[in-house]
Amino acid sequence: MSIPPPPEPQGPPTQGPESPQDQPPAPGPSPTPQASTPYDPFAPPQPYSQPQDPYAPPRPSYGAQPQLPYGTPPQSPYAPYPQGPHTLTGPPSPYGPQPYQTWGQGYSPYNSPAPLNGMSVAALVLGILCCIPGVGVVLGLIALSQIKKRGERGRSMAAAGMVLSAFGLMVWVLGATGAATGLWDDMKDGARTHTGASPAKGECFDAPSGSLEGRVYDFDVVPCDVGHDGEVFAVVRMDDGAYPGDREVTATAGDKCYALQDAYAMDGWAVPDDVDIYYITPTSDSWRLGDREITCVFGNTDENASLPAGSLRNDATTLDQDQVAYLKAAHLLNTALDSAPDAEYVEDDLPGHRAWAGRVATALTQQADLLDGHEWPDASRQPVAALVKDLRAAQKEWAQAAVASDADAFYAHYDKGADLIDPKKSVTARKALGLATTPPAYDGSDSGGDGGGGAGGMEV
Repeated sequence: MSIPPPPEPQGPPTQGPESPQDQPPAPGPSPTPQASTPYDPFAPPQPYSQPQDPYAPPRPSYGAQPQLPYGTPPQSPYAPYPQGPHTLTGPPSPYGPQPYQTWGQGYSPYNSPAPLNGMSVAALVLGILCCIPGVGVVLGLIALSQIKKRGERGRSMAAAGMVLSAFGLMVWVLGATGAATGLWDDMKDGARTHTGASPAKGECFDAPSGSLEGRVYDFDVVPCDVGHDGEVFAVVRMDDGAYPGDREVTATAGDKCYALQDAYAMDGWAVPDDVDIYYITPTSDSWRLGDREITCVFGNTDENASLPAGSLRNDATTLDQDQVAYLKAAHLLNTALDSAPDAEYVEDDLPGHRAWAGRVATALTQQADLLDGHEWPDASRQPVAALVKDLRAAQKEWAQAAVASDADAFYAHYDKGADLIDPKKSVTARKALGLATTPPAYDGSDSGGDGGGGAGGMEV
């Protein structure tokens, strides 16, 4: 391509002869363009040069705002991108203009996870193995500190290792004192451990095994107005000191619980015949943990059966003052009758039976005096007075039995005295006071006063 010569000026020349620099180039073929260098994609970009157009307006200086042609609307300085496709500058691509796209510095489309802390792994392993108790706790603390500073993973593993290692340390300490072996044996045998407090007096509960025999771990306290396995009527605390042994603890529980049942269920006639006394005692291992309580419980005579709905409690919290006065007097006789000697026959222990008859005679005197000294309502005054008359007559017979010279004389006075305190004689007075009127079922060979009792130590 050649540049055409400028038109010749009209009119005479205003200057002298043309200088060689001012003369136009001679006509002729255009110089052959040089071959272009092949594009090297790895070569640094070269500034693109363009032949200067003699008719083009002068280029603005660097940094100056370019002048737009007349009629071109100015572009808003707030436009985020220039008009038209945004392409890379530089040598043209053989595949045409490419969209502008760059990655941020250090960007990876797949984020790599944070590294796992090695101390946390070691803490978990030692916690599971329990080979060195306590080391897992130390390593876990170190791991948590490192994880917080470095942003590493493994917090849960460190915490789990600390817990397991602490448990192993506890088992090791207990084993060193000899307590761990005993606790483990009790767990295998179903022994009770105090994971929670025993039921309190007046509470009803269910045994997890459904039976009050043997040993239990825990108790489920339930309302007394629904069927339940047991009802606590007393709690006794034993003295501190060394464990006295299973036999001694059981004997103490029997003595205490049988003596305390009347304080909770004052009217023994209101207690069903299928109710028996159970007690929950400490074990040798729970004793080492501070357990000193004996829990006295009412339960069914059938260990696999439950008590019916309703509480067996009848004391000053549920009875009126007249009922309480009558039952307190009756308990004096019941206690004396329950102190009969172990020998079933008088011939085998005459002195023991005579001493027992003396205690019964004393209790009859005290009972009659208490009933005489109370101011009874009109409806119950006469029935109580009739009962007192029988009690004083019975007292004379029991006093004679207490000084009997032989077994035959003892039996003669004993039979008369037992008939005078037959439970049926107190039904009228009980009915007038609003108490239970059905005597407990006793063995035919036994006799007893109001509420039970008799030769052989009957339950009251």
